[in-house]
Amino acid sequence: MKRPAVYIVASGRNGTIYTGVTSHLERRIYEHREGALPGFSKRHGCKMLVWYEMHDEMEYAIAREKQIKAGSRRRKLELIEAMNPQWRDLHDDLI
Repeated sequence: MKRPAVYIVASGRNGTIYTGVTSHLERRIYEHREGALPGFSKRHGCKMLVWYEMHDEMEYAIAREKQIKAGSRRRKLELIEAMNPQWRDLHDDLI
């Protein structure tokens, strides 16, 4: 499904988190899970999709990602807890 999205992946409950933006969420989460691309999320084992937000336009998704990244860790954890209090891996919900 090609549609702009902002997402957060984590290494585990209250673990390391990574916020990103993509035009194809299913593919990007697969890449995180497989460690297909080098970088922060691979180094820190961020493989679980714990939060996401779909957008109609990429420019809005990018602006939202910047807003989230500029916020505190506490705010990111609040976003996750509001959508996913059990910290389930939401990957299967996408398929």
